[in-house]
Amino acid sequence: MVIPVHDLNPVRRTPWVTYALIVANVVVFLLMPGMAGSLTGESGLAQLCQLQAFLDQYAAVPRELIHDRLPRLVPTGATGIGPQGPGCVVGPPGYTKSPWLSVLTAMFLHGSWLHLLGNMLFLLVFGNNVEDRMGHLPFALFYGVCGAAATYGYALLNADSTAPLIGASGAIAGVLGAYLVLWPTARVWVLVPFLIFLPLRLPAWLVLGFWFVLQAVYATGQGVSGAGTVAYAAHLVGFVVGLLIAWPLRRGTPPPPEPRGLLLGRQARLGGQTQPGPHWGDQQR
Repeated sequence: MVIPVHDLNPVRRTPWVTYALIVANVVVFLLMPGMAGSLTGESGLAQLCQLQAFLDQYAAVPRELIHDRLPRLVPTGATGIGPQGPGCVVGPPGYTKSPWLSVLTAMFLHGSWLHLLGNMLFLLVFGNNVEDRMGHLPFALFYGVCGAAATYGYALLNADSTAPLIGASGAIAGVLGAYLVLWPTARVWVLVPFLIFLPLRLPAWLVLGFWFVLQAVYATGQGVSGAGTVAYAAHLVGFVVGLLIAWPLRRGTPPPPEPRGLLLGRQARLGGQTQPGPHWGDQQR
């Protein structure tokens, strides 16, 4: 897997929605039970039970989305001792949950620091250009539509699953699909793990195309252990939906600056130009 770091594709205005989404995701993660201390390994049975109860209430569950009904018993957040030893107490739901609304709340929940930071890195690198092209409000709606489509697409393929579905990956996959169709030739600096992390500048079509192919392979269960813990099918659905929505915007989209050689510093940020091109402002990523 390549890790994107920076793209040579300047924007004309501040991507406030992208920044707001990143801040919201980080704040919600810190408020989730036990997540703030997960980086240091500070967790226990009580925190695990509280997290399970939290996810059952706010995460998207495929079976609930398809059948529109809550389970009879859910974790209450309390701990107890049963025939098998200590565990989480279950009971009738003490809350009212709207399955369709959980699709929205689930987009801001993440299962680990790695999950959160990986998603936010992709959103930061690619989201600002898509927001710049679409506009602030349309981009916010686009993000929500891609995330909802990814969640429902996964639920339709796994209608009987009771595993909570969380994360912004589906919505961000839509952003990647839009970026691919709008700026396929834009250059992206990536880190490629090969004994060490090698910095390379690659075209967006190669970086994002490889990402999509990798998700498709993982969705079949090939090449990765524990594939069932990641909703790769949701990534594929979100990517395709984002690509299709952005397709009509190709006409009139200014091309990215043309890079020249292996550039560093200010010249790299400007894509090899001493001045920004005529279609772009002065603000750089």
